[in-house]
Amino acid sequence: MTQEAELPGKRVLILKPDELSPTDQKMWREIRTESGAPANPFLDPAFTTAVGRVRPGAKVAVLQDDGSPVGFFPYERGPLGQGRAIGLGVSDSQGAVLRPGIRIDARRLLRSCALSSWEFDNLEAGQGTFVPHAVEELASPVVDIGEGFERYTERLRAKSPSFLRQTLAKERRLARQVGEVRFTYDARDPDALRALMEWKSAQYRRTGRRDRFAQEWITRLVRLLGESEEPECRGVLSVLYAADRPVAAHFGLRSRTVLSWWFPAYHRDYAKYSPGLVLQLRMLEAAAADGVETVDLGSGPARYKESLKTRDLRVYEGVVVRPVPGGAVHWLGREPARAARRFVRNRPRLAGAAARTLEEVGRLRGH
Repeated sequence: MTQEAELPGKRVLILKPDELSPTDQKMWREIRTESGAPANPFLDPAFTTAVGRVRPGAKVAVLQDDGSPVGFFPYERGPLGQGRAIGLGVSDSQGAVLRPGIRIDARRLLRSCALSSWEFDNLEAGQGTFVPHAVEELASPVVDIGEGFERYTERLRAKSPSFLRQTLAKERRLARQVGEVRFTYDARDPDALRALMEWKSAQYRRTGRRDRFAQEWITRLVRLLGESEEPECRGVLSVLYAADRPVAAHFGLRSRTVLSWWFPAYHRDYAKYSPGLVLQLRMLEAAAADGVETVDLGSGPARYKESLKTRDLRVYEGVVVRPVPGGAVHWLGREPARAARRFVRNRPRLAGAAARTLEEVGRLRGH
């Protein structure tokens, strides 16, 4: 059911994602193009629509000026109006989609949406409405392949000569010792997707982290996006096989020009061959040939990201809180834990000790 609210100078319609009309979706994409921001699939209306099918609290605020959409703000609403970025926990790019020149106050926008707070952890750069409410700026490494894979590997060799050589040597060893190696960039292989989820779940448990695939809505979302035919937001399952058995796989989202690195995993029995890195190099080559210009590796530290990246984007973590009871509940429930994570993350030795502790907890759970 459509709801209406007021924002100074704007009319705000609150819709469920599946209530967006084809015209709304077209305008959303036109505004993104006008903004000059990367065509990240997480900020496409198809992603919001897919989340709406698995998350009942998903909403979209449509900002109108003289009856024409000038902005879209996707979000999820919980108890007491606590809000979060659409798909928070799996979304790697978040924010509002606003026509260039539109300026709005974050708290007034939240009031129009009946939100007491709005939490984000991968807010894209340039989101002037929300960046002032960020508590941390994070690096999000990307790989530029718009000039072609050959040009990229030239830069990779210059940056880290041994990395590429060693990875290719491990691929050859995998073929000799296990069996013929083949790669499929866009596989329609439900068994491989199931294997990927099992490997990733085991990795989460092994490292003491929350198993995302134990959450039904995430599993359903991945399957929905894997069936999508939307050119600006569809799932791509890439699989590396050895002797016709999957040994590494990745499920990501892509638009026409951006591929988001999302769920990578590999079979631990083949760890000595670094199948994940072999898969990633093969995927970069195939993506470049398929018109992808940027592969977004997502925020969060990882040695392989440092080896492969060509530059960093900036993303932000934080929360907008209104001075109402629901906002206070959010702050008390989430901010102390967030502050503790920041404290650990900003101290490498402490972060390493924490990671080792999580791995030990995961190992004990496995027993």
